[in-house]
Amino acid sequence: MNLIPEPLRGYRRAWLARDVIAGLTLSAVAIPEVMGYTSIAGTPIVTGLYTIIFPTLLFALLGSSRLLVVGADSATAAVLAAGLTGLGIAGVTPGSPDWLAFASLTALVCGALLILARLLRLGFIGDFLSASVLIGFLTGVGIQVLSGQIPDLLGIPKGKGGWFEQQWHWITSLSSIELGTLAFGLATIVVIQIFRRFIPAVPGAVVAVVLLTAVSALIDAQAHGVAVVGAVQGGFPPLGLPSGISWSDVPKVVPTALSCFVLIIAQSAATSRSFAFKHGDAVDINRDIVGLSGASLAAGLTGTFVVNGSPTKTQILDEQKGRTQLANLTMAAVVLVFTLFFTGLLADMPKAVLAGIVFLIGVSLIDVPGLQRLWMRRKNEFVVAVITAITVFAVGVEQGIILAIVLSLLDLVRRQYTPGDFVIGQNQAGEPTYLPAKPGAQSLPGLVVFRYDAELFYANANRFADHFESVISAAPDPVRWVALDCAAIDDIDYSAGVTLANLVNYSRAHNARFVLVRPDTQLLSTLRAYGTLDTIGEDNIFPTLAEAFRAYRADPDPRLPLSG
Repeated sequence: MNLIPEPLRGYRRAWLARDVIAGLTLSAVAIPEVMGYTSIAGTPIVTGLYTIIFPTLLFALLGSSRLLVVGADSATAAVLAAGLTGLGIAGVTPGSPDWLAFASLTALVCGALLILARLLRLGFIGDFLSASVLIGFLTGVGIQVLSGQIPDLLGIPKGKGGWFEQQWHWITSLSSIELGTLAFGLATIVVIQIFRRFIPAVPGAVVAVVLLTAVSALIDAQAHGVAVVGAVQGGFPPLGLPSGISWSDVPKVVPTALSCFVLIIAQSAATSRSFAFKHGDAVDINRDIVGLSGASLAAGLTGTFVVNGSPTKTQILDEQKGRTQLANLTMAAVVLVFTLFFTGLLADMPKAVLAGIVFLIGVSLIDVPGLQRLWMRRKNEFVVAVITAITVFAVGVEQGIILAIVLSLLDLVRRQYTPGDFVIGQNQAGEPTYLPAKPGAQSLPGLVVFRYDAELFYANANRFADHFESVISAAPDPVRWVALDCAAIDDIDYSAGVTLANLVNYSRAHNARFVLVRPDTQLLSTLRAYGTLDTIGEDNIFPTLAEAFRAYRADPDPRLPLSG
C-alpha cells in the first residue's frame, strides 16, 4: 500500500523551496482573510485560524488536487450565518458558544453528506450550477458581504430585519458615525488597494493589520471610542464533538448543511478542475470529495465552521509557483504557530480593520467582467444571473442556493426542450449543409434529412414530432424519403420511442420511406428493446450521411429531378 498522499506522489526536490515560499506567502494572506470571515460566520476570531490547520491537513492527506487550498470561505460563511439565524433558537446568537456549537455541527453534517456523495459518486452535482448562475450567486454574496461590513466601518450598530431594512438603518444613522472607526476602516481599504495596485508581491492585508494595530496600540484607540478585537483566546484547537449538542439537533442544521454541501462541491470542483487542466494534472473530483469530507469533519471536531475550496487562495498559491499540497501544509504550520503563540498581538486591532478586509473581499466577489460578458453574449443568462444575485442579498443566501439550483435545472430542461433542429443538405463538394428546420426546407427534392440536437425524452418528444411533421407536410416536393439524423441523440426514453414509431407510421402513410442516419450502437440497442427498430427496419439504417444521400439518389423517382 502506498502511504504517500496522492498530491505528494512523485515529489521533486526542486519543488521544495518554491512550495515553502508559496506556503509562507499564502499564510500571510490567509491569516487576516480567515479572521475576517469570522465576522461573516458570527464566530470568534480564532475559529477562522482553526479552519486552515486540521482541515488543510486532512485535505492534503485525502484529496487529489495538488493545489486546491481549503479553509474558511466567504460564500459558505454567509450560507452558514443565514442558516443559523433562521433557526430562531433562544441562545443561538452570533458570537455565543451555542452558535459556535451549531456551526461545528453543521460542518460535521456537511462532512457526512460529502462522504455519502463520494459513496454514491455524486461529484457530478457540482456541474448542475451553470456558470451564469454561479456568477450571479457569488455576486449576490459579495453585495451581502460588503454591505454587512458598512456599519462596522462607520462605527454604527447593525440594524435588524431584512437586507433593505439594514441598509436603511445605517443610511439614516450617518449622524452617529464614529470618526476614529471610519478612519481606521478607510485606511485599511486604502493600504490594501495601494499594495494591490503598486506592490502586488506584498500582501496589503498583512501590512494593514500590522500597521494599523500598532497605531491603535500607540494612541490607545479604544479609549477614543474605537472598537477593538480585544483578547483573542489562542492555543491548540479544541478536539472533540461540539459541546452541548445532541442528536436531536442534527435535523435542525441539515438544510444549512445541504446548501453548504452543494456550494462546496460546485466551487471546489470548478477550482480544482481549472488548475489541474492548467498544469496538465489528472482530475479526480470524487477523490477531492473524500478530501473535502475529511476537511469538513476536521473542522467540526476542532471547534470551527464549514470550510471550502478557495479560488482566490488557490490562485495566490499558483502565482507563487507552488506545486503541491506541501505549500498548504506549510501554511497550516505557520498558522498553528501563530495561533499558539502570537494571537495576543491582535488585542489592539480595530474591528474596522477586519471590516475593511472583508469589505474588499465582498467587492472582489462581484464579478462585473463576468456580468458584462453575459450581457454582451447571452442576455437571457445575464437576466438569470441578476435574478440570482438579487435573491441572494435581498431574500437570503439559502434561498439563493435553492434558486440557483432550480434555475440551472430549468435551463438544462429548456435547452433539451428547445434545441436546434435542422434540415441537412449537400453542397456541390458533397459536404453537409445545415438549414433551419422550417416549413419549406428540404435536403433534395423528395428528401428531408431532419437533425434534432438533443436526446429525445417524454418532455420534448411531442415538440420534436410537431416540428418533424411541419417540415414534412410543407416540403416543396412530395417527400419520398424521411431521414432522421441521430448524431446528437445518444438516448431515447420509452415515451419518445413510441412517438418515433408513430412518426414512422406517419411517414409511410404519406408514401415516404423512413430511415435512420448515424445512430450509435447504444441507441440501436434501446430502439431494439422498445420494438421501434422492428417498425423502422434494419435495412433503413445508414451509418453516414454520405451513404444515405447515395442510397436516395440510387432510388430515383422518375417524376423528380435528381439534382438539388
